[in-house]
Amino acid sequence: MPPISSCYRKLLFVAVTLATLSACKQEQVGNDDGTTPEVEVHIAAVTTMPATMTAPGRLEAYRQAEVRARVAGIVTERLYQEGQEVKKGTPLFLINPELLAAARDQAAGALASAEAGHRNALDKLDRYRDLASDHSVSEREYQAAIAEEMQAKAQVLTAKAQWDKANLDFGYAKVTSPINGRARRALVTEGALVGLDSPTPLTTVEQLDPIYVNFSQPATEVMALQRAIKAGKMQGMSKDSMEVKLIFPDGSEYEQSGKLFFSDMAVDSNTDTVAMRALFNNPERALLPGAYVEVKWTQAENPSAILIPRDALVRTAESSSVMVVDQQEQVQAIEVTAPAMQDGQWIITSGLHGGERVITTAPAMMAPGSKVKVRNSVQP
Repeated sequence: MPPISSCYRKLLFVAVTLATLSACKQEQVGNDDGTTPEVEVHIAAVTTMPATMTAPGRLEAYRQAEVRARVAGIVTERLYQEGQEVKKGTPLFLINPELLAAARDQAAGALASAEAGHRNALDKLDRYRDLASDHSVSEREYQAAIAEEMQAKAQVLTAKAQWDKANLDFGYAKVTSPINGRARRALVTEGALVGLDSPTPLTTVEQLDPIYVNFSQPATEVMALQRAIKAGKMQGMSKDSMEVKLIFPDGSEYEQSGKLFFSDMAVDSNTDTVAMRALFNNPERALLPGAYVEVKWTQAENPSAILIPRDALVRTAESSSVMVVDQQEQVQAIEVTAPAMQDGQWIITSGLHGGERVITTAPAMMAPGSKVKVRNSVQP
């Protein structure tokens, strides 16, 4: 067999290369028989989309009152069941009421004695006033009667103050709930000496309906949102219109929505976050103080958002793009910005303007410029 010339070998290599490229192109964009491939497309549509934020949070009682002994004595009885719902004024503990009642009675007796002494001093002063007018008593004796009446009056005031205190102490013998709520476990038992040097904590009452959830948002997110609103890319929402959701650790969602109650006007220098608080109704007491939850809330709206299906985005290490079908039924690649997903769809913030036919059938296998046939068009 004669040797193959160098020129012939080059021609043979070029022919094989072209055949290979043709086969690859046919495999990429067409069927084996050369027919135009059919694709499904999603019509890109501009919509108003809420900007949803998430953050970890902790539940906190709406109101919490620490019940303390306001008088010294021995606890004689606990009057509530631990964990019981109580009303304001419900008795919770008794502190030796007999001794306090005796002290009150003693103060009442001292007050009665002081009042009697004051009446005697008044009678004496009236007599001396008449006698002094006709000089039957000396001026010195008259002034002494005046001083005696004033002293008796002061003793009445002192005795009255002591009786008031004894009466208050007797009222404090029955320790009551300062608020409506759920009374927690007792911190003392019958027989405990309380209130001797300082008010002794007895229990805590917490109001659980409604209930707070405390959470925070990174300051960078807050400032970025403010810039977007100022630039017209986002529309801010009033505090009353912001809907807040709670997600439990198992992934389930609390059935009632809450409202944003408070947003701090300063950034915490230790955490670089802004403190926030939401309020939830809790009629079934399903939310308990101290529990960890995930908070999801809508803080603004994007009036020109475009969502595309998850499979429509072609991502590489350098960029993200979508394949669209143009007016000539040809494939075109458009680079887009897709910063996040929501409900299984990519959020497109740049690259698409609405109305584009975005290919959802294996877009990564489509070659720009190739012909396709739209089999199904999905409207959002």
